[in-house]
Amino acid sequence: MRKEVKIFIILGAIFMANVLLAEFIGVKIFSLTKTLGLPNWSYNLWGQSMSLQYTAGVLIWPVVFILTDIINDYYGKKGVQFLTYLAVAISIYAFIVMNATINLSPADWWKNVQVENGIPDFNKAYALIFGQGNNIIIGSLSAFVIGQLIDVSIFQRMKRTRVGSKLWVRATMSTIVSQLIDSFVVIYIAFYLGQNWPLSQVFSVALNNYIYKGLVAILMIPALHLIHLAIENYLGKEKAAELRGQALKNRLDF
Repeated sequence: MRKEVKIFIILGAIFMANVLLAEFIGVKIFSLTKTLGLPNWSYNLWGQSMSLQYTAGVLIWPVVFILTDIINDYYGKKGVQFLTYLAVAISIYAFIVMNATINLSPADWWKNVQVENGIPDFNKAYALIFGQGNNIIIGSLSAFVIGQLIDVSIFQRMKRTRVGSKLWVRATMSTIVSQLIDSFVVIYIAFYLGQNWPLSQVFSVALNNYIYKGLVAILMIPALHLIHLAIENYLGKEKAAELRGQALKNRLDF
């Protein structure tokens, strides 16, 4: 198997695993300040009191950001689009299977298996954690696809410019712009349309999430370059340059 195919498979597998994991662990809301052992800190956005609380999914979304840019750089728009649509299809399949298991009649002993740990109905706990609302699923996957398509377009356009010729510039700018839209789309669909949140709350929560994603995207620049360097060393400079050239021509020759 050719080296470039191996790398595409590895990057694609990690990419899809992180997308799927982010969807499932996103049901948990955590406090960043408490996790770091810091005093609680709050502030106001559009009249809404906000604090550093996020879904657990934000912990691994930065990995998706990095992989999107790396795949885009070496395999172009076609590579990113292929993996994005495949990740969405796998996520939908996973949610269908999960909802099917929720509707299975539980064994009586299993319902009570965690009573000693303070969970009187384990089946109900299972359904509450894994049974995300349809609006949340639709909002999350819609925002993901829109964000990815915007990201890949900005990345490719900047790559052709003098400023965007630097990897960290095109990667950071494409992520910052795409995640601005992603952050608002998911909250708008999931909570404005799905749960009738006021727009002030939609904007404040979305902006709170976006600020976090933007800061993390900047902090992940060294990791982006390390992965890029490792791939280039594995492929060799000549082959790596050839792949990047094909990516600009939107060619995926395998």
